[in-house]
Amino acid sequence: MDFEMLIEPAAILPGLRANSKKQVLQELAEKAAELTGRPEREIFETILQREKLGSTGVGNGIAIPHGKLEGLDHIVGVFARLSRPVEFDALDDQPVDLVFLLLAPEGSGADHLKALSKVARLLRNPETVGQIRASRDAGAIYALMTSASAKNAA
Repeated sequence: MDFEMLIEPAAILPGLRANSKKQVLQELAEKAAELTGRPEREIFETILQREKLGSTGVGNGIAIPHGKLEGLDHIVGVFARLSRPVEFDALDDQPVDLVFLLLAPEGSGADHLKALSKVARLLRNPETVGQIRASRDAGAIYALMTSASAKNAA
């Protein structure tokens, strides 16, 4: 599974302004609805339900909210670099400034886990994360993600 299959340049929000975790999730749900044609409310409720099981803030200022949606035909990613970090109940209690939303079809099983793993691997690389944090442009962030992912796969 190539990283290009998980996200497209239009799904990158390079300077999202939000004041809370809930607002971040709402903004990501709105963008995901635009990209998938699925109802924004359904997407938001799905990721909110997942957050109730435990925060998807994985540490180092990074969160990977995710969920499965009925009627989705492929895995969809939406990425935001926040203009200001927000509290996210992360594992390390640090605020989050990089958020990668991952939505998968209801019956995706192992593909969903592979996609989550791919995103986590990419965002564990300190060099890549530093470059993403320094970038203000959606195209540049997309290029960083896809080239770093390709390097990791090699």
